[in-house]
Amino acid sequence: MANPLMQENVWLQKQRFEEAEAYFYAVQAGTAQPGAIQGGQGGASPQVQNRLDELEKENKDLKKVTNDLKALVQKLESRVVALEGGKGKGGAPASKAAANDDDDDFDLFGDDDEEDQKMKEERKAKMIADYTAKKSKKPALIAKSSVVLDIKPWDDETDMKEMERLVRSIQKDGLVWGAAKLQEVAYGLKKLTIICIVEDEKIGVEDLREEIEQFEDLVQSVDIAAFNKI
Repeated sequence: MANPLMQENVWLQKQRFEEAEAYFYAVQAGTAQPGAIQGGQGGASPQVQNRLDELEKENKDLKKVTNDLKALVQKLESRVVALEGGKGKGGAPASKAAANDDDDDFDLFGDDDEEDQKMKEERKAKMIADYTAKKSKKPALIAKSSVVLDIKPWDDETDMKEMERLVRSIQKDGLVWGAAKLQEVAYGLKKLTIICIVEDEKIGVEDLREEIEQFEDLVQSVDIAAFNKI
């Protein structure tokens, strides 16, 4: 005949498991030494003891894994801080070597900027020097004037071609003769109108007029009909 208790849903070992659980946490808290469970039953069953050993081993393994992960995270944070120039999210200070490397990199870039600025200044100075030299070699602007002279003869029998030849015979540095033509004055009398270009610093118009009047056998007077700066 079967045992009636086998038909009941009763946990007969509950007290032992509760004692084993209490003993496990006591060992973890440091208030008990590993060994036999103290209690009214006088000792733990081999199954319970094995389970406690397994739990203790698993707990040690978990602690080791946790510590390894924590160390790895700290190393990663240190590398991130070093790469970001000491601005890591976790606020962990960068190593002294990483800080020195960052300073060296910054100094290198600073040197490049200084060299670029120096090269720009040298190019600018060279351009200014070239422009100044080119400007100094450029010939100065020469002031010139266009003068129209009216040269009158004594009478209508004067040889006007000879008069023009004598006038053009006056050759000076800074004097260039231009076109000439005869214009009637009155009663068949004509005058010689001639253009000349003079450099103001070299030729005086009044001096030129007086020099033409020295051909007194043919020339009665010389008038300045027009005077324009070029």
